[in-house]
Amino acid sequence: MAGDKFASLIGSERPEATNIVIFGASGDLSKRKLLPALAHMHRWNLLGSHSRIIGVVRSKWTRSHWVNYVHDQLLHYFPEAVMNPPSWRRIADKLDLVVGDLTDPNMYQDLAKALHADGGKTNALYYLAIPPSWYEVVCKNLKDAGLSDESDGFRRIVVEKPFGMDLASAKDLNDKLQTYFDESQIYRIDHYLGKEAVQNLMVFRFANAVLEPLWNRNYIDHIQISVSESLGIGYRAGYYENSGAFRDMIQSHLMQVMALVAMEPPISLDANDVRDEKMKVLRSMREIKPEDVKDIAVRAQYAKGKVGDETVAAYRDEKNVADDSCTETFAAVKFYIDNWRWQGVPFVLRTGKRLPDRVSEICIRFKESPQKLFDLDHDNGRNNELIFRLQPDEGMQLTMTAKQPGLSTELRGVKLDASYGIVGSGMPEAYETLLHDVMLGEAGLFSRADEVEESWAIVAPIMDAWAKETDIATYPAGTLDILGMDALLDECEGGWRDLRLCDDY
Repeated sequence: MAGDKFASLIGSERPEATNIVIFGASGDLSKRKLLPALAHMHRWNLLGSHSRIIGVVRSKWTRSHWVNYVHDQLLHYFPEAVMNPPSWRRIADKLDLVVGDLTDPNMYQDLAKALHADGGKTNALYYLAIPPSWYEVVCKNLKDAGLSDESDGFRRIVVEKPFGMDLASAKDLNDKLQTYFDESQIYRIDHYLGKEAVQNLMVFRFANAVLEPLWNRNYIDHIQISVSESLGIGYRAGYYENSGAFRDMIQSHLMQVMALVAMEPPISLDANDVRDEKMKVLRSMREIKPEDVKDIAVRAQYAKGKVGDETVAAYRDEKNVADDSCTETFAAVKFYIDNWRWQGVPFVLRTGKRLPDRVSEICIRFKESPQKLFDLDHDNGRNNELIFRLQPDEGMQLTMTAKQPGLSTELRGVKLDASYGIVGSGMPEAYETLLHDVMLGEAGLFSRADEVEESWAIVAPIMDAWAKETDIATYPAGTLDILGMDALLDECEGGWRDLRLCDDY
């Protein structure tokens, strides 16, 4: 079976049979991410043989409605799952439905009956694909219905970001969740940590000794972590107006990636050992003072412009965006980690929408050699860089300087490439990896409560300063003409990496 071959190829373990309960099963996250991910996992034989997918909806649906809905969404987002009739029938057999209001205790009694329909052990994964304002209601009712108790199987709850909007709200949300579930049962999902390249970062660092002597302030000039998106906000104006690029990407995804780049080797791969090392990084980060914000952080908002051949509207002209909105669609910040390994090395994080290309990468830029015997031409990009590509075309690239063949001493850059792709197979998407880990009880790729709170505390001065501003700089969509961005790397070797060079990756 193809699934067995793929499972063997990635060395994965098949989880126990699990009831996968999706609150908000008819919502956007469910149809775009969760249902396709579960169908992929089924195809690759990565779901327990008696696992079920239980949708929780308010609509007066029947099970037939739910089965038809899943079929239609998979036809759009993962057509292979339904175009093979035997495969689709096996997926459809796993589908069950519970209908009711999230505030109604009777609905949770119906859910309890659904979980115990087959008798025996009743492992349950509760995925809260709902707005955070509903988390406490659902958790309290699950607790009251006895559905957080693990006497007859595990109970794990998965919550999406945003996990709070600032330090106070994050602490409040942690307190509420921990009232009804133990911290070991709570999985705060960050899909960026499920990306193959991010996971490979730890393996690359700690399974290979060749770069460890160089992985410090003596040899690394600075580190850039970039997420560039050519798309705008799409249908997400309601969320994005309250979040912005900084909360949406930097405080969560990019700071987590930064912690993995900077952390010390954990004593084991146990989830808490890994997260302890990430916490040490966060606790070592230099305090940001209000008066320093203007020098270490930049924000801007896209104006009307051209992305590729398409003319696109300004952010303020997007549907459901305020005419005077000061929400940033681009954000960049320079952090310092004041510990023995990284003292004085800038970590510069940037992200934005309506930029020229869709690229996510980590750039480790090494210092130039101390004695410059050769004239180096940087017109076509820098050498002495290690690139971890997160998307597209996940992989690694090391750029070095070599002599051009011939009688001259002309130099050129050479690239050592390593793709993560597997010939003839697609790699699992982030949600598949993370859902698989939840079912196995592997929490290493999920944020612990103290990590979330510490990261909010670090960035609070930046958010406070920006909240007081009544205007925001703009940049033409499709460009990187962003006021103040270059100044963040004034003291760094080579300035910003040109993401357009990624076309030759």
